[in-house]
Amino acid sequence: MDFKAISAVVGPDFQQVNEFIFKQLHTHVPLIREIGNYIIDSGGKRLRPLVCLLSARALGYEGHRHVEIAAVVEFLHTATLLHDDVVDESVLRRGRASANAVWGNASSVLVGDFLISRSFQMVVNVGNMQVLKILSDATNLIAEGEVLQLINCKNPDTTEAQYMEVIRYKTAKMFEASAQSGAVLAGPSQDVELAFARYADHLGSAFQLVDDVLDYTGSADEMGKNVGDDLAEGKPTLPLIYAMQHAEASQQTMIRDAIRHGGLDHITAITEAVQTCGAIEYTLEQARHQARLAKEALGEIDDSMYKDALLALCDLAVARNH
Repeated sequence: MDFKAISAVVGPDFQQVNEFIFKQLHTHVPLIREIGNYIIDSGGKRLRPLVCLLSARALGYEGHRHVEIAAVVEFLHTATLLHDDVVDESVLRRGRASANAVWGNASSVLVGDFLISRSFQMVVNVGNMQVLKILSDATNLIAEGEVLQLINCKNPDTTEAQYMEVIRYKTAKMFEASAQSGAVLAGPSQDVELAFARYADHLGSAFQLVDDVLDYTGSADEMGKNVGDDLAEGKPTLPLIYAMQHAEASQQTMIRDAIRHGGLDHITAITEAVQTCGAIEYTLEQARHQARLAKEALGEIDDSMYKDALLALCDLAVARNH
């Protein structure tokens, strides 16, 4: 099942999310609308909203609040992208110029702030305190993850455990909050609610692990960002961490220096080292492991086309090339 087929399972819901998103971008400040529309309409798959919709439907939810929560999730995710691109000094996002490259850092940060504040207006309107708690806790943890990543940046001694903590906070947590919020709307038992949270936590980790592999195996056209961006920023991702332990001694030294100073002076040699020492396969195996754990988390959930779609997302997360 490809992404188009998966999203078609909740096609009408998905369309409503898109419509609701652009409705909620309404403001009397033209620059907010301009930047908000630019980044939200820039070709993202809306994976996190999709997880929210599928989770709610998998538990038999028949209301409409899941559409609103899915839109909130997309707003929060978009805000983190705006802020990330400023911190990382990125010039590309989803294949075109990043918002900060077009409008500058100040505008990107402030519009990100608007999206966060609008998100919580939307959650309050839903009127579910448990959902509000899930999303507010997630937003706080994601902010912690951003700071953890900043601390680890240009630190070649970052461990695999520290790396996994960062991606759990920074990426997996929003997946988790999406699924858990959607599930909560259906009023399940706590065990079932937490099963969906575990599912999405592992799915998000698998997704990020593959993202980090693609930084050394993908193409800029497919990924919508420059190959080697993580290395240029001095981010010690798992392929690099593994290579610093298993590549030849001279290659380990080269990678450590590259992380410490950032830049792409040795990108070709480092990419070759990562690909030849087993780092790519090791990282992919960790991603496959996370995908297996995600599937296992839904083992006791009743079968349905929505559950099938959630399981298919695990396969897609690992097999994708962008």
